[in-house]
Amino acid sequence: MGVPVSTYRLQMRGDAFTFADALALLDYLDELGVSHLYLSPILTAAEGSTHGYDVTDPTTVSAALGGPDALRGLSEAARERGLGLIVDIVPNHVGVEDPQANPWWWDVLTHGRDSAYGAFFDIDWDLADGRIVLPVLGSDDDIAGLAVDGDVLRLGDRAWPIAPGTGAGTAEQVYARQHYTLIGWRNNVCGYRRFFSITSLAGLRQEDPEVFAASHAEVARWFAEGLVDGLRIDHPDGLTDPADYLTRLRELVGPDAWIVIEKILAPDEALDTSLPVDGATGYDALREVGGVFLDPSAQSDLDGLYGGTSEYETQIAELKTTAATVTLASELARVRRTIVAETGTDHPQLPESMTALLTHIGVYRFDYPALAALGPVAIAETISVRPDLAAPLQIVAAALAGAGESAKRIQQLCGAVTAKAVEDCQFYRDARLVTLNEVGGEPDLFGVSAAEFHARNATRAALWPRAMVTTSTHDTKRSEDVRARIGVLSQVPALWADRVARWSQVVIAPDADTALFLWQNIFGVWPVHGEVTDELRTRLHAYAEKAIREAGVHTTWNDPDTEFESAVHDWLDAVLDGPVGTELTALVGQLHPHALNDAIGQKLLALTVPGIPDVYQGTELLDDSLVDPDNRRPVDYAVRRKALADLADPKIRIVHAALRSRRERPETFLSGGYRPLLAGGPAADHVLAYGRGTDIVVAVGRWTARLEDTGWGETTVTLPEGTWTDRLTGRTFDGATAAADLFAELPGVLLERV
Repeated sequence: MGVPVSTYRLQMRGDAFTFADALALLDYLDELGVSHLYLSPILTAAEGSTHGYDVTDPTTVSAALGGPDALRGLSEAARERGLGLIVDIVPNHVGVEDPQANPWWWDVLTHGRDSAYGAFFDIDWDLADGRIVLPVLGSDDDIAGLAVDGDVLRLGDRAWPIAPGTGAGTAEQVYARQHYTLIGWRNNVCGYRRFFSITSLAGLRQEDPEVFAASHAEVARWFAEGLVDGLRIDHPDGLTDPADYLTRLRELVGPDAWIVIEKILAPDEALDTSLPVDGATGYDALREVGGVFLDPSAQSDLDGLYGGTSEYETQIAELKTTAATVTLASELARVRRTIVAETGTDHPQLPESMTALLTHIGVYRFDYPALAALGPVAIAETISVRPDLAAPLQIVAAALAGAGESAKRIQQLCGAVTAKAVEDCQFYRDARLVTLNEVGGEPDLFGVSAAEFHARNATRAALWPRAMVTTSTHDTKRSEDVRARIGVLSQVPALWADRVARWSQVVIAPDADTALFLWQNIFGVWPVHGEVTDELRTRLHAYAEKAIREAGVHTTWNDPDTEFESAVHDWLDAVLDGPVGTELTALVGQLHPHALNDAIGQKLLALTVPGIPDVYQGTELLDDSLVDPDNRRPVDYAVRRKALADLADPKIRIVHAALRSRRERPETFLSGGYRPLLAGGPAADHVLAYGRGTDIVVAVGRWTARLEDTGWGETTVTLPEGTWTDRLTGRTFDGATAAADLFAELPGVLLERV
């Protein structure tokens, strides 16, 4: 069906949402106005997987989802309605939690280097005399519990293969003959490249043509048979050579397939235009669309409420150092050995110099041509701070210049260190305004100005008009609507500071910064009616536990502090059940109109700015999801069908109108450019407006809490020549139009030239 005009993300789950369920939803999605269904990974994954990223057999479509015949049936039915399919694929890694479930991995463990799949995985064969180090034990002493059971070794409910001809004798004797060695995971040693620090996800060597062909045979079939129109590529930065991989992928699926990549771009990082893709998956747009609703005047007040912002770069550097030297110590050691082998030179400070260098890198990897200057600058900055590292950094520079295996491993380590330090840790610590702490976000930058917003959209229109635009994903730490509500606090910082101070005297938290972080998230999902259901209580407790463990300040996943965690859970119950709950309800009710304004406004922007908008499942109505797995819960489509029929809810009304407009005017939205429109008058800063092509104008209002006292006054937006009808309300405008009239019914307008 060609390049999408819009997509709708569906989380495929064998236990909750299969191809048959997607098939039954086609009429609804067609009526809603989307052009393509966008499916989460559909290849065979670990049993019971709720996300599909732990693929165990990349050669088959998941039987739990319905298998290949059901996929074909979905594709054919979608095409009959004029809809297409986009599929998320995972080239970087496969799931190995249960070795028996992964035929390739099981064969490697069985036969070692002689396995037909030995070269498929990025295994460190030199780490333990040719044996694969598997960090799967609670402690090294657990090895005593191994027992021979036929042709496998068992430990509890886990099993590993016994190589042919090695099964005679005691368990200890049999184990000594195997091609793997089992160790405790606390050793921070792993015998293979993994996805970040997740030992249950083993990296694939896509740089090997045989591996690429085997792992993409099913994907190739989809395109050969016309079942699928495009792909979303999960984390290509983890591959040895992302650019080379994407070039081969483009050759495989053809020039017309839509390809977007999960590239987490820093605010000052541009996607390399030499890549044969249509763009990234929209984390950059997520930051812009949400950030433009944050009121910058609140920055100093919120800085004062949370005292941890002044040394942000230092905190990130410390976390990166810990990630490299502790969590990813095995990977760091392997990089060092590879560098020494390639350069013939070693230095006692070589690991320290690499770690220090990575603290000066603000992107996931820096070997794309567009980032050619970043590495040398980072080296200069590192030596400026640490002149004692000049000699070992010269060795690192030689490795990078050689562009061999060690250079690629430095890049892969860079991405893993950044993810573990920033996304998975710092974003759970920074409590100034948590809506800033999102994938692709930058908490150190307080929001997005209108000027930046316009400049970035003009650039996207010129360079990446087919990139994805998103506001909620399966990876976002808070849904778009939760972020929008929390963002309203930037308009009332004094009020928020007062409430936090009062509540903190009523329920005493075990830690002030932890409480400040959690207060915002509780506020973000607190029901307007104030009724705390058992489901919400369970969700908030699960979120709180994940948040404090990811933060790693008082407790961690590896070493949970049960006393601290119990105190946090008790504090949370006191908030939910005590008098603070009443005040939370009152505050949520007071700010709800402004939260609704921003939720609807950012959705309208996301659906109309340059790029291909994705509607994450269920977000056509207000959604209160927190981080995964909360944001992967099954969606109630009966409620949404009724809402679509009524169109009384303002959010689904805007989604329906914008998607329909896009479907009717594909050229306007796909290649119509972007031009800012500037408002005039006393509240001009509260208006954001722009044109697409010659026949679409979009305008939204923002910072409405501050408008309660002043109103719009004489603020106007001068529309381009002609007569314009609002797709949302049917009203007609032309020339200089009062903002008060534009936003009289809804927080935004979608104007189409008559």
